[in-house]
Formats: sequence, C-alpha cells, structure tokens
Amino acid sequence: MKILFVCLGNICRSSTAQGIMEELLRKEGLEGVIEIDSAGILGYHQGELPDSRMRQHAAHRGYNLTHRSRPVNSRDFEEFDLILGMDDRNIEDLRSLAPDVDSLNKIGRMTDYCRTVVADHVPDPYYGGASGFERVLDILEDVCVGLLDSLRSNL
Repeated sequence: MKILFVCLGNICRSSTAQGIMEELLRKEGLEGVIEIDSAGILGYHQGELPDSRMRQHAAHRGYNLTHRSRPVNSRDFEEFDLILGMDDRNIEDLRSLAPDVDSLNKIGRMTDYCRTVVADHVPDPYYGGASGFERVLDILEDVCVGLLDSLRSNL
C-alpha cells in the first residue's frame, strides 16, 4: 500500500501528515507494509524542508519533519494507491491532474478519516500564528490514526 498526502506547497500540511504517519507506522512495525510520501500542487518550494514553524511545533510533539518538498507529478497517479488532499482546492487540482478514471478513484479527502476531531478540511497554517500550526497537528494526529485503523482491514 502506497499513500500520498497532498497540500498546496508541501511545506506544512502534507509533509506533517507524512511525518506523523511514518511515526505511527514505525511504532506499529508497519514501515515496509505501508509506504508514505507527500507532495504539493505547486512546485514553489521544491527541495525545501517543511516550514520552520511547522517543524518546531511538530518537534514538541515528537515528530521530526525531514521531507523535502516536491510537486505532484504524473507518475504519482501510477505509483500510489491512495492520494489524499488536505482541502477542496487540493482535491480539485488533483482531479484536474488525474490522467484517467482509475486515477480519479485514488483521490480522497484527508479529513474523511477523522475519528474525534470535527473538521471538513485541514486548514493551511502558513499565514497564521502558532495556534494554526497546533490545530493542524491536532487534526492530522487524529486523521492519521483513523487512516491507519481503516487500512488495517486491508493488510
């Protein structure tokens, strides 16, 4: 199983989802069973580490975010089984990039896996303050546990 997390620039939300999910998989001993990556709709930050504020907030919760930003590419639709967008705009952009119907069926909404947090999207914290980064972490921690729970039946 291969999962791709997608946001706008791949420096806040999707890279954080990747870091959280990788940590969950490590703790569960599932690193080789489920592969995780992240990408952005835009390539503005290609090659950059996640936003320093996001890395700082994530580090306080025990996550080391080291992914280098990259844009979504056509191979992603072939390589990944599930492609999860963080908000409606990301999902619309992914749908416009999808090369075929099979690829469209791989696209989903990250917050569909919420367990206890009420959220219909993962908000972009880039232009906000500390509370925005903490809110993203709260949502993504909940969502990643929910996603892993839903995947267990297919393992």
